[in-house]
Amino acid sequence: MSEEIVSELMRAHVYRLASTGQRVDGRRLDEPRKLSVARMFVKTAEGSARVQLGNTDVLVGIKMSVGEPYPDTPNTGVLSTSVELIPMASPTFEAGPPRPDAIELARVVDRGIRESKMVNMEKLCITPKEKVWILFIDIHVLDFDGNLFDACSYAAVSALASTRSRPSPRRSRRRRARASATTSRSRWSTGPSA
Repeated sequence: MSEEIVSELMRAHVYRLASTGQRVDGRRLDEPRKLSVARMFVKTAEGSARVQLGNTDVLVGIKMSVGEPYPDTPNTGVLSTSVELIPMASPTFEAGPPRPDAIELARVVDRGIRESKMVNMEKLCITPKEKVWILFIDIHVLDFDGNLFDACSYAAVSALASTRSRPSPRRSRRRRARASATTSRSRWSTGPSA
């Protein structure tokens, strides 16, 4: 795993800027990063968002599937949050298994969602002890320029706010067939005679 090392020259530069009330990216010390949120960014996901916080760029996709509940929470759905720190996002990120900081970032975002109760996990229960909805929150850091905890949290919350369950393709075909049959019948029925 690579280590983030700040050179003495960069450290001196940052201290010099801070003493004049500036940051490396040109912002004042009290000036927040610019925030941009685009919801429904990935059309194949049940929910998604892309957040740019300054130059940090994060994409979140949410997929839903039906599965079994955990034995200790048989009447609630399942939430699974993961973070990918891909090498193209920063020279300090490496390919391979999740780094400890990626795992910690996923835990913090997951806990924020759970503790705030923004998702009613009991409503994700289909059949107690047998079938629940599983929400997969996949966070991908596309470009890292600091403040990942906020950027990932904003993106996850925005993606959740845009999440809609999609009917299975088979169920969709049945609904279209029923609608078509109903339309055909109503076209040929004469109704009560006058």
